[in-house]
Amino acid sequence: MLASGQDDSPQAAEALEQLCRTYWYPLYAFVRRQGHSSHDAEDLLQAFFARFLEKNYLNDVDRSKGRFRSFLLAALKHFLADEWDKAHACKRGGQAQFIALDSQAAEGRYWEEPVSDLTPEKLYEQRWACVLLEQVMQRLEQDAAEAGKSQFFEGLKPFLIGESHSVSYAELAVKFGVSEAALKMKTQRMRHRYQRLLREEIAQTVASPAEVEDEIRYLLHVLSG
Repeated sequence: MLASGQDDSPQAAEALEQLCRTYWYPLYAFVRRQGHSSHDAEDLLQAFFARFLEKNYLNDVDRSKGRFRSFLLAALKHFLADEWDKAHACKRGGQAQFIALDSQAAEGRYWEEPVSDLTPEKLYEQRWACVLLEQVMQRLEQDAAEAGKSQFFEGLKPFLIGESHSVSYAELAVKFGVSEAALKMKTQRMRHRYQRLLREEIAQTVASPAEVEDEIRYLLHVLSG
C-alpha cells in the first residue's frame, strides 16, 4: 500500500481510498478524544481525506520507515496543526464528501468506548488494531460463505478467537454430523487461514514484507495494554 504513493494508476488510488475508508474510525476516535465535537470531527476528516487523496501525501513518506498506521496519524496531526483553521472556515456541509463515512455509527461507537485515561494516540492505536482484526474476521467469514460453510464458521468462531463458548466440540460435532476430531481439524485450518489473512492485511500497511512480523507483535502488544 505504501508503494502506491509512487503509482498513479486508478487501481492504486482506489486501493488507497478503500484503506482510508476502512481505517477512518481510529482517526475519528483520535479527533474526538482531542476534544473536537462530533460535527467538527466529521468535517475535519472529510477535509483531511480530500487533501490526503488529492495531494497524494504518500509521496512524502519515507518507504524505508513506512507504516501506514503511523504515517496516517502524523499526516492528520499536521493537518490539525496547520490547516484545520482554513478548512473550518468553510461552511459545514458545503464541501464535497470525498469518502462516504458513517458518522452516526462512528459517534455511537465512540460513546461505547470504555472510560479510560488513554491518550488520543493510544486510543487511535487500539482502535486501529481492533479494526484490522475485524477486517481479517470479515474476510474469513466471506471465505466461509463462498464455500457454503457459514454454519461451521459461526459455530467455530468462538474457538478461533478465544471467546468464551457455551458449547463443546463434542456438542458441535453432533450438531454438524461430523466427528469431534474432524471438527477440531476444521478449527485448525480456519486458524491457519486467519493467520495468513492477518499477514496479508498488515502487509498492505507496511513498506516491506520484513516489517509484517514486527507489526503483528506491536499490534498484539497494543491490544494487551
